[in-house]
Amino acid sequence: MTVPRQSAALSNNSTAPARPAGVGFRGRLGAFSAALDLGYRLAGCAAIAAFVTAAFPSPAFTQGAVKSVHGDWQIRCETPPGAQSEQCALFQSVVAEDRANVGITVLVLKTADQKSRLMRVQAPLGVLLPAGLGLKIDDADVGRAGFVRCLPRGCYAEVVMDDTLVGKLRTGKTATFFIFQTPEEGIGFPLGLKGFGDGYEKLP
Repeated sequence: MTVPRQSAALSNNSTAPARPAGVGFRGRLGAFSAALDLGYRLAGCAAIAAFVTAAFPSPAFTQGAVKSVHGDWQIRCETPPGAQSEQCALFQSVVAEDRANVGITVLVLKTADQKSRLMRVQAPLGVLLPAGLGLKIDDADVGRAGFVRCLPRGCYAEVVMDDTLVGKLRTGKTATFFIFQTPEEGIGFPLGLKGFGDGYEKLP
């Protein structure tokens, strides 16, 4: 799905997309919700920055063992190099409707201390980094995340999930993530939310 700059998640600014109205993403960690602006909080948090540096899944993760299937989602597990136990994530990967070679992968997993859940989105290389990653659930703008790191296999946005975001993902039908490859045009990736709540509950 190619998205014109005038769509609800995008900006009419000639240089870069604006953050959605009502989204203020500064100061402390948050999640995709009306009260946050996803990427900019991560950039200012040293603890999360350290976690992000160490914890991106290996390329093999997307081919990891499928433990269970929950509607549109899978729980996949792998044992990272040097780890004593396997890591599991709720997983979905999609490609653009009109660009079969452009896709994103969305993972939901626990932090190392088991106290929080993260949503991590892998976008293709070449993404316009200042534009960030946008999210709509059904027809509602939810927020925008900044990209925190690029590796040879893609660029990553990551947020700590709060109850508001989890609730919207549980009750919604479609989550559409937006990336930009130029300031003028974005690409939307619709993910089905069927089974998200069940998979979230069963995630180890």
